Amino acid sequence: MDRLATSMTDRAEANAARIAALFPSVVTETRDAEGRVRLAVDFDLLRQELSGVLLESGKERYQLTWPGKRETILAANAPLKHTLRPVMADSVHWDSTRNAYIEGDNLQALKLLRHSYANRVKCIYIDPPYNTGKDMIYKDDFRMDADAYLEESGQVDGEGNRLFRSTESSGRFHSDWLSEMYPRLKVARDMLREDGVIFISIDDHEMVNLKLLCDEVFGGGNFVANLIWANKEGGGGSDSKHFRVKHEYILCYAKSLSDLVIKGIGISNAERYRLQDQHAKSRGSYYLQKLNQASIRYSASLDYPITAPDGTRIMPAIGSKQACWRWSKAKVEWGLEHDFIVMKKDYQGEWQVYTKQYMHVDNHDQPIVRTNRPLGLIEAYSSTQASKKLEELFGAKVFHYSKPYELIQYLLSLTTEGDDLVVDFFSGSATTAHAVMRLNAEDGGSRSYIMIQLPEATAEGSEAYKAGYVNICEIGKERIRRAANSVKSETGAAIDYGFRVYRLDDAYMERGGRTSGMEDEPADGAWLVQALLELGLELTLPMGTRTIEGRTIHQAAGNVLTACFGESLPEPVIEAMARQQPQYAVFRSRSFADAAACGRAEQRFGMLSPGTAIRVL
Repeated sequence: MDRLATSMTDRAEANAARIAALFPSVVTETRDAEGRVRLAVDFDLLRQELSGVLLESGKERYQLTWPGKRETILAANAPLKHTLRPVMADSVHWDSTRNAYIEGDNLQALKLLRHSYANRVKCIYIDPPYNTGKDMIYKDDFRMDADAYLEESGQVDGEGNRLFRSTESSGRFHSDWLSEMYPRLKVARDMLREDGVIFISIDDHEMVNLKLLCDEVFGGGNFVANLIWANKEGGGGSDSKHFRVKHEYILCYAKSLSDLVIKGIGISNAERYRLQDQHAKSRGSYYLQKLNQASIRYSASLDYPITAPDGTRIMPAIGSKQACWRWSKAKVEWGLEHDFIVMKKDYQGEWQVYTKQYMHVDNHDQPIVRTNRPLGLIEAYSSTQASKKLEELFGAKVFHYSKPYELIQYLLSLTTEGDDLVVDFFSGSATTAHAVMRLNAEDGGSRSYIMIQLPEATAEGSEAYKAGYVNICEIGKERIRRAANSVKSETGAAIDYGFRVYRLDDAYMERGGRTSGMEDEPADGAWLVQALLELGLELTLPMGTRTIEGRTIHQAAGNVLTACFGESLPEPVIEAMARQQPQYAVFRSRSFADAAACGRAEQRFGMLSPGTAIRVL
């Protein structure tokens, strides 16, 4: 039996494995500080392999850099020793939902999810701190131990996550913000599908730095657009001493620009398509467009006569102006044969030639969806209206500066469909979850979401605190519940209104017969979630249980995984699990009374389910 890792995959070692696949000669093995054998890269040999394309140190280059950047790069790749504890009491429709809400530091949560959700996320929307001098910003420390850092910063949140308030007087004002954003975007990119897209809301304080940062993380060639959102209803007077500012930005990047598809929006001139003929069912309505044009570049090959129904010859000339047809002679013959051309006399009795521009097919009789490219300027969905609607939903002003769910719904409508997965790791009041539900209800989609939010405490005396919401996560979860009820009552749509709640926690490891890192013994559900994460399986897989001889056997997605975490498991339990023939079977070390019992379990699986990978937490 193989033991599952007690910490998540070291990204640096995974990168070393990729280098080994390209340049086997530059990778060797060494022992780390704890005596474990691991891959290591010989940089001298790697330099030889890349000698023609290396940029020597000291030479000038174009790059974005700041104090602390080196540490943030390491942070994105460093292993972690956390897991997610399921919170059943806060969840809705746990057994059937495909949505998840995660409480905790978003960098740690993203790194936990990276293995399970690599290349699976279609769209990410985030509304990070704008670095206005009033934002709470994660300060990630990767070198000092917890006591040293607490002594330096003087504050943590309820989960032990580091927080500090960025101010204009801070010498590291922009550096701190960049250090916060870089590793999170780096990990988020790994989770995007090749046709995936990310939208990031920002204002003037960090827009320039964010653009440069995204160029580095996603590649400048994958820049899609810098959308401008007019977020204020005639306001903005207090935002600047010189100009009234009534807009923010939404920066958009693709994982791979060549794979990204941005849907068009409904055409604004649909009323033009008002004529119909015998082809209406297959081609739709149409309008007429003259075949001759003086505005296009003249071509002698397109200046030829067309025979009218009465036998006269029609030339493309418009009065005394030289003109030509838009279609070639062969194309006109095809158009006449397939009823794409009509000839009519004008009020002067002169024959005119028209093409039929159909709604549902192009001029080659091929199906087409006629849409306009969406504008880069969004002038709908104001912040004022968003605040009013959220206050109406809660009956109190429990959250400030929430984005309109309609804005995010609009972005998702352009980039997602079907069962696509949407992620928001600065989820705040869970506006993105609201938008996903509303869009699914309106277009029949089955999109799912993952929300991640640090449980930042609400201020004592605030409306939220008075209403019993002690942190932002409590607001977010309640917003999803209330929004679900609202969407269901307004639309009656049968969509997924549930969500599973998880809370970031220390990883569970058995040492010397006891579980370390925990004050209380984790429940079976917690062990199961850790197994899912370490095996790279999704958090929202369908789960079930059955009981044999008083022991609970867990199942995930049918036969993908079966697990039992009880002590000294009797042979009938092992037998039942093996007969299920799962892809993975997971136990704890204490699941076997001794080495002989462990050996018998391996033998039984070898006989009944030789393809099962057996793992021990």
